[in-house]
Amino acid sequence: MVFKYILAALIGYALGNIPSGVLIARIFGVGDVRKYGSGNSGTTNVLRTVGWLPSVLTLVGDCLKGWIACMVGKAMGGDPGMLLGGFMAVVGHDFPACMGFKGGKGIATSLALIIAIHPLLALAELITEIVVVAVTRYMSVASLITAVAFPVFTVILCRGRENYGLFVLFSCMASALAIFQHRGNIKRLLRGEENRLDFGKITKVSEKVMRRMREKK
Repeated sequence: MVFKYILAALIGYALGNIPSGVLIARIFGVGDVRKYGSGNSGTTNVLRTVGWLPSVLTLVGDCLKGWIACMVGKAMGGDPGMLLGGFMAVVGHDFPACMGFKGGKGIATSLALIIAIHPLLALAELITEIVVVAVTRYMSVASLITAVAFPVFTVILCRGRENYGLFVLFSCMASALAIFQHRGNIKRLLRGEENRLDFGKITKVSEKVMRRMREKK
């Protein structure tokens, strides 16, 4: 059984290494997205530097690799294997060995783990994220608030389930990792230097990228 957990963890980490944002940005002709904006390969940086469609594709790709890691882990070791595989996918996304340990912040990949734990938990997290972004236009603030809310929602929605303690433990671990990955954003927020989402600018970037794609055909 221990071997299965180790294997689930290794597979999860390997899946997390798949650089969705980097690959999609290159497909859209931007090159290494980590050389622009915030310097990471996550959905938000792709949104700012490549546009709407590439960011949605990155979100789907990052979430999908986490979901596969969860399902492989569950097949190997039930809920504990699922949690371990999903969490290690987040670790692999944040610190990918194949990309010099320079990845994203794990929010989209964590979403897969959240969905696997409880679909209503994912819905609550998504609503929280959307509301905070709409009100503040700070993606980092929304991500931090949903990270903090993750264990809270888990405690409420998973109460009475088998392996309840493990669900709470892994939600706390994922939350702590997400907050750690946003440490630079926290510093900028405290200094009043964090950039808000400029939807008009993002739309212009999207149009520019798509126009360049059409011209290449």
